[in-house]
Amino acid sequence: MIDVINPATEQVIGSVAPGDVDAAVAAARAAQPAWAALSRAERAAHLRALLEAMSAAAPQLAELISAEMGTPLPVARIVQVGLPLTTVRSMIDLLQVPEKPDSIGNSEIYREPAGVVGAITPWNYPLHQTMAKVAPALAAGNTVVHKPSEVAPLSAVRLAELVREAGIPDGVYNVVHGYGDPTGARLAGHPGIDLVSFTGSTGAGRRVAALAAENLTRVALELGGKSANVILPDADLAAAVKVGVGNCYLNSGQTCTAWTRMLVHESRHDEAVQLAAAAAAKYRVGDPADPATRLGPLASAAQRDRVLAYIERGLADGATMAYGGGEVPSVGYYVAPVVFAGVDPGSVIAQEEIFGPVLSIIRYRDEDEAVRIANSTPYGLAGAVWSADREHAVAVARRLRTGQVDINGGAFNPAAPFGGVGHSGYGRELGTYGYEEFTTVKAIQL
Repeated sequence: MIDVINPATEQVIGSVAPGDVDAAVAAARAAQPAWAALSRAERAAHLRALLEAMSAAAPQLAELISAEMGTPLPVARIVQVGLPLTTVRSMIDLLQVPEKPDSIGNSEIYREPAGVVGAITPWNYPLHQTMAKVAPALAAGNTVVHKPSEVAPLSAVRLAELVREAGIPDGVYNVVHGYGDPTGARLAGHPGIDLVSFTGSTGAGRRVAALAAENLTRVALELGGKSANVILPDADLAAAVKVGVGNCYLNSGQTCTAWTRMLVHESRHDEAVQLAAAAAAKYRVGDPADPATRLGPLASAAQRDRVLAYIERGLADGATMAYGGGEVPSVGYYVAPVVFAGVDPGSVIAQEEIFGPVLSIIRYRDEDEAVRIANSTPYGLAGAVWSADREHAVAVARRLRTGQVDINGGAFNPAAPFGGVGHSGYGRELGTYGYEEFTTVKAIQL
């Protein structure tokens, strides 16, 4: 059995048994033809039943995710559970649109299901990352074998129960618990899988892609990030810094899109540091169930130790800790928020994904240098640009090598394509683009 640890209490709160990948794949393969043969309206009806079951269980799901990975309850309710519900709803809406083939000359172009999808998801947003794969995969007519993270698997256990309660046929959604090796590796390299959709670290993504390549299996990868928050000289600095700190610290910094690098013109660097330190001081660390808590624990002892090691590395490499070192509970995997100032853009803390509440503020001399710094990491998942001139901000955003950019704090759009470039992976999730990721294209000549 694999024990599940509450990161706030360090107590075991549940356990899961490692699953049988071969049996799960066989069940998915057996169920896929009948599921694919359903009409769009019939699949929408099944997803609607699942949405209703998930909505009814939303309070329980929020408490479960908060307990298994440490997210403060308000964030768990709004983001960890609210966003997956939105994703399922968007797929139901998409299925309401009649499917019509595209025409090219004497050809009609159809989108058909990929087949059996292997979905491997991480611990930081366990239900959201699951539904970002499962909802569009099922909507498109695929069946799914899902391996959740062993760190936070309990929401997947509950999801499987809700799938059954919703009346979705056996074999359409299958869960196999286990570690990345051997369970995840077996799933990624299984000859019965037609498409692997993976979210996790860049290193693990390389391994998944290599294993899938043995069978020429399609792969979609959503990997790490080191996003830049580019604050141009004419921006509202107070607003840009406040929102930027909040974005960096969301989910205790365990967010792949987090704006962990704040790029500020050299003339405003010191002012930005003061504002960031003041903002960070308002992030109370503590019990996720306490309404006053803004930063819960990190998801595991290993992740806590990793983040603390990066903080020590930042200090050793000459960065200035403008804020940090606050008290944290004696029990639990907590890390106090940190703001580093005067960070060298080539340093380790500015180049590598830390996945904790650590912000690096970096000076730039002019706009071209800001763009160079923003593009200087191997990642390219998200980012931000702030300016009083919206058109100018968009022009700068177009120069950033990244999958998404928010202008002046633009809200996350769950219908927009989500994914990255470079070491942040390839493929897209969410909305129409996410749906199409789980399809193949067929041309029929007339």
